[in-house]
Amino acid sequence: MKSYKTEQEEFWAGEFGTNYVNRNQSHHLIASNIALFSKIISKTRGVTSIIEFGANIGLNLQALHTLLPHASLSAIEINDSAVEQLRKNDFIHIYHESILETMLTGLYDLTLIKGVLIHINPNELSNVYEKLYDFSKRYICIVEYYNPTPVEISYRGYEGRLFKRDFAGELMDKYTDLKLVDYGFVYHRDANFIQDDCTWFLLEKK
Repeated sequence: MKSYKTEQEEFWAGEFGTNYVNRNQSHHLIASNIALFSKIISKTRGVTSIIEFGANIGLNLQALHTLLPHASLSAIEINDSAVEQLRKNDFIHIYHESILETMLTGLYDLTLIKGVLIHINPNELSNVYEKLYDFSKRYICIVEYYNPTPVEISYRGYEGRLFKRDFAGELMDKYTDLKLVDYGFVYHRDANFIQDDCTWFLLEKK
């Protein structure tokens, strides 16, 4: 296996990441994602290109394809097994690499990250923030576990693998031309569209 900069990258590129792929395949998740992203996309205008940072098998992009069938969709994904599944979707352009190493040449109307910043080494967050900002023409969407201050919690028995904080707030502090368009919360006890307890933020370049 390729050598990576951080132990978190090694973790998701390896066996644990592959097992995660096998655990998270469900049409119910796509339905929940359609419900979530319909709220988010309704707050945008003119989105014709989207790139997802850490797309896994593409459940978010499949939902977005349903909502925006003519939009150009791209994915960055580190895990080999996830990329194999992504390739089944001929409407997704794939960058098979680490988010920390990716050097894209194009710009996208919306950059998206969902359930991934929480697993990034905190020392590399500024790097990821920079990519989310630099590769966006207009919008940035973040969907993550939220905490007002940085905190680390155990993740499936592993330490140093899950970190919660105010990712959107840090991004807006770093780039003062970003404004908050809208935000919301999704709940694991929703009667119809279950998600992890995540907070979403839609940011726009002024």
